[in-house]
Amino acid sequence: MTQRLNGKIAVITGATSGIGLATAKRFAAEGARVFITGRRADVLQKAVAESGGNATGIQADSAKLADLDRLYAQVKAEAGRIDVLFVNAGGGSFAPIGEITEEQYDDTFGRNVKGVLFTVQKALPLLAKGSSVILTGSTAGSTGTPAFSVYAASKAAIRNFSRNWILDLKDRGIRINTLSPGPTETTGLVELAGQDKAQQQGLLDLLAGQVPMGRVGRADEIAAAALFLASDDSSFVTGAELFADGCIAQV
Repeated sequence: MTQRLNGKIAVITGATSGIGLATAKRFAAEGARVFITGRRADVLQKAVAESGGNATGIQADSAKLADLDRLYAQVKAEAGRIDVLFVNAGGGSFAPIGEITEEQYDDTFGRNVKGVLFTVQKALPLLAKGSSVILTGSTAGSTGTPAFSVYAASKAAIRNFSRNWILDLKDRGIRINTLSPGPTETTGLVELAGQDKAQQQGLLDLLAGQVPMGRVGRADEIAAAALFLASDDSSFVTGAELFADGCIAQV
């Protein structure tokens, strides 16, 4: 590895699987000290072990403000600052208009909008000058998908958070960018099809057929894009939306 994050302090929310876990591994391998969060203690500890010796796990639900306070209190006590904040926790589910429930709306917007807002806001006292904040968006935020409007709307909000927050924080030199993956083979994606393995593979095959590159992405490919945004290689990049999507949202 190139040690592009040597000496950096990174916080990654929602890092027990998929893109978050792949990014934790990559950041740690690049020299960062990494704090990762997850809602389930057993899965979190497994993720810490997989991420290597530079990782610390903190059980937290990003939609719960008390959990965020506890997260940042520990980061402050152990590291004193944050150089990279990857706001990755979130999720969603399918429901067409006419079948959307208040519970689904509250869950999706709680995780993807409220959680993101307060994850960033509560980190402000710890964010170092020139730090990098990365928000996980989605191609769903700029395209249409049947029965996915609530999730899509929540991700569109993420993109607009970054557009506005860079203006609020410009005097501190904090960069804020949105990383928007396309279909990526993760547990969160395949479980949208249920627990049946054949149905999960059917979803991946369907999505692969829609991607101009002819396949879905890998979590490590998204982690590589996150590394670019986290590192000094992107020192003049802020307020941008970086698509790592195999061109699905570009044509």
